[in-house]
Amino acid sequence: MPFVVTESCIACKYTDCVSVCPMDCFYEGPNFLVINPDECIDCSICTGECPVNAIVEASEVPAEQAHFVQLNRDLSADKRWKRITQSKAPLPEHKKWATVSEKLHLLEQS
Repeated sequence: MPFVVTESCIACKYTDCVSVCPMDCFYEGPNFLVINPDECIDCSICTGECPVNAIVEASEVPAEQAHFVQLNRDLSADKRWKRITQSKAPLPEHKKWATVSEKLHLLEQS
């Protein structure tokens, strides 16, 4: 079962997870990361690297965030979203957004 980036990542975009991914299956948008489910080998190495616990096994995504499974698939296939393989600084206001819930309306898709 592949892993999924969920709502906690929006407006934070910590990238510690990408540097440990053996398959380089993370893709980056303006304020969010996604995992390509067809490239993920289910190793779970990335989960422990996320300081906001945004990465979850697809079968364990909470019901209220189930749409993130398809969102990861769709955005990782979007040509505007580029593969990311190295960590970089989080977004400038990441500390402010790290504990905020219900951030889907803040997701920038292009």
